[in-house]
Amino acid sequence: MNFASITQRIALALATTAIATATTASDDIADQYPQSELYSKPVEVIPHVFSAIGATAPPRYENAGHNNNLSFIVTDAGVVVVNAGASDALAAALHAEIKAQTDQPVVLVINENGQGHAMLGNGYWRDLGVDVLAHADAIAETKKNGDFILQRMQSYNKDRAGDTRIEHANLSFEDRYDLTLGGVEIEVLHLGPAHDPGDLQVWIPEWKMMIAGDIAFHERMLPIFPHTCTSCWIETWVEKLEPMNPTYLVPGHGHPTNLAQVRRYTLDYLTDLRAKIGAHIEDGGDLAEAYYVDQDQWRRLDTFDELATKNAGRVYEEMEWE
Repeated sequence: MNFASITQRIALALATTAIATATTASDDIADQYPQSELYSKPVEVIPHVFSAIGATAPPRYENAGHNNNLSFIVTDAGVVVVNAGASDALAAALHAEIKAQTDQPVVLVINENGQGHAMLGNGYWRDLGVDVLAHADAIAETKKNGDFILQRMQSYNKDRAGDTRIEHANLSFEDRYDLTLGGVEIEVLHLGPAHDPGDLQVWIPEWKMMIAGDIAFHERMLPIFPHTCTSCWIETWVEKLEPMNPTYLVPGHGHPTNLAQVRRYTLDYLTDLRAKIGAHIEDGGDLAEAYYVDQDQWRRLDTFDELATKNAGRVYEEMEWE
């Protein structure tokens, strides 16, 4: 693999991607790639790193559950896939796109966490003999709630669910998992608590590239789950992610961008919402009123209507006892 002009090629690839995708991030577009199960055709974010950018809408039949980013890293000794996909069909569709780019085999699949769109395609890859890696907490989540995760996907995906089954990752780690493949050093990291149990980040230090997973959101509103610790998420971001200062970043949701942009839609949103809920609590406000704290500055984000009031209520419940 020739890396002699890697910096120039990265700059060109990012510029081309930005031009091609800047106006297409909308939850109103049901499917950008109708000839495939994938929502969109993979783009080369930087040389050797590709991502099929998912819909910014919730998972639906129309997008086949492809509403996250399915990425892959091509090296001279094999391909590393980040996220197995929300079904066997999505995994197979991504594999077809990989084979169109390289003759190298897929040698490892990484689940960014224990959510369905990260791991429901595991069975497809394991049937091919490919190892699947996830954080120990993500595997615990799929073992605890796997049946529910599968049933939820089947409920919206109907016939598109196919023969998808629950298949847990066969490799696990706690803090980090390092590998070198075809001369490319890849670090799989768990920087700390963030959006979901076992959130991980894939870091290629030589290229300053991070496939960030669900610690980082772009273009759509992030969901706060009942188990999400937003103060922990902020701490992980400030103390662990910021010092790494990635130049190129593929978020868990939304188009590839830079650290400043995902900071705006992730850290700044969490900080703003917690400040407003904190002031509401200080003023003696209750849960019923907390749902309607002012989030208007975030209204243009996709999934705002589905998530804004839920997020406010969950942050109130978290902060009430802090």
